[in-house]
Amino acid sequence: MVTASSRGRRIVLWRHGQTAWNREQRFQGTIDIELNPEGVREARRAARVLAALAPDAVITSRLKRAAATARELSALTLRPAAPEEGLREAYTGRWQGLTHDEIVAEYGEEYEAWKQGEPVRRGGGELDTEVAERAVAVVERHADRLPDGGTLVVVSHGGTIRATAGHVLRMDPGHWMSLAGLSNCRWHVLSEESSGWRLSVRNAGAPQEEEFGEG
Repeated sequence: MVTASSRGRRIVLWRHGQTAWNREQRFQGTIDIELNPEGVREARRAARVLAALAPDAVITSRLKRAAATARELSALTLRPAAPEEGLREAYTGRWQGLTHDEIVAEYGEEYEAWKQGEPVRRGGGELDTEVAERAVAVVERHADRLPDGGTLVVVSHGGTIRATAGHVLRMDPGHWMSLAGLSNCRWHVLSEESSGWRLSVRNAGAPQEEEFGEG
């Protein structure tokens, strides 16, 4: 767990820019899809906003869509983005590569149970709590290195960010879905207070032309 203290740190959880599969509402999971041209533009616009936060460190999922997003911020801040395997998207097994409608048609009961916050191995893949465990361990390690008042930018994926935020905020896993999903290239900010971590900013971002959900 990322233990809160009185150090006043911030964690920015930033979702990658748009991909072709996002436009198709197709579950990507751990399949390594690149940003499309709009995703690159989104990342550049968002990076200009996030650079103003003067991050002390940037870490990223190794998947291409996240790593390319992170590079746009690194180019402005001169903070190299450290790649971390633990920040990858949730592995969703047989769901990967399917559209939302295809998943509902083939795995409707499983999908509904997941949306209701039940522990579900989507398509035989990871539980959200398992995703949180690996991702939070990475975030904790880098957050511990921040100076007082420091800011860590974490570039990752919709599912991983939701699980990470829910875990850090000490929410019951059954309620993590209430955080909803981040739109492409938007971010949450977790702020450290003496009483614990707080979601101080939700789904913020630079103006975008279009926004798409999960992945």
